[in-house]
Amino acid sequence: MTTQAESLTKTASAPVVSRVRPSLGSRIASGVGGGAVRVFLLLVGLFWLVPTIGLLLSSLRAPEDMSASGWWKVFSEPSQLTVDSYQKLLENGDITGSLLNTVLITVPATLLVVGIGSLAGYAFAWMEFPGRDWWFLAVVGLLVVPVQVALIPIAELFGKIGIFGSIVGVVLFHVGFGLPFAVFLLRNFFAEIPRELLEAARLDGASELRLFARVVMPLGAPAIASLAIFQFLWVWNDMLVALVFSDSGSQPITVALQTQVRQFGNNIDVLAPGAFISMVIPLAVFFAFQRQFVSGVMAGAVK
Repeated sequence: MTTQAESLTKTASAPVVSRVRPSLGSRIASGVGGGAVRVFLLLVGLFWLVPTIGLLLSSLRAPEDMSASGWWKVFSEPSQLTVDSYQKLLENGDITGSLLNTVLITVPATLLVVGIGSLAGYAFAWMEFPGRDWWFLAVVGLLVVPVQVALIPIAELFGKIGIFGSIVGVVLFHVGFGLPFAVFLLRNFFAEIPRELLEAARLDGASELRLFARVVMPLGAPAIASLAIFQFLWVWNDMLVALVFSDSGSQPITVALQTQVRQFGNNIDVLAPGAFISMVIPLAVFFAFQRQFVSGVMAGAVK
């Protein structure tokens, strides 16, 4: 009798497992990581690459072939592929000179924004000085100032000091408008560094400059790399600022290609390889620092 009672008690106390059918949304969510979705995303990626592939194949075709048929013709006639357009590009002094000007504009503008922004971000995050929070709010407020508002006033200022139409003027404009975002990004990243780590370095006798170089900069490398990539891409692909502040001797590749279209509408044998080179260089920079870029974007997402 006791054994039967104990078995009934165990049976009553055992958890009842009910098989609940998952909802339609749950089943769809569980199937998102399946092979069909991966194939779909791969097809979407290939679709987005079609313009790039078309530009590359167009740059490898002769002008008469481009005027006769589309770039997809090379799949049936591979003999159309040639590098003559790139040879003509290297012989075009306007394009090659503008490509050098683009490098001379983009590299200093990126380095100055990263360097000054890092120092200012560290100062706003960990140094005490009068009006620090108000100064930082002023820097954040500059983020909403559109570039178009400052074009004419700064052009007049550069004209008075004699740098309008030069590479220096274009670089200074990009640095001025790139610093607010750089300071805002790096200050928020540097503020997440543990205070104890900085205090330990100060107790060991490290100065603020040494602390910044030996502790803050290595820890902030992901955010700094992300900022450098953003700034490089913005400056390299810019045409509005370069169109206003540069002249024929300092124009970058974007303005040079636009000038070629305006003057020689059928000069496609120069435009296609020039446009592809202008596009592939920032892509190469992005993929070279892709790991640091992802680390900087994800920094602070998980604590």
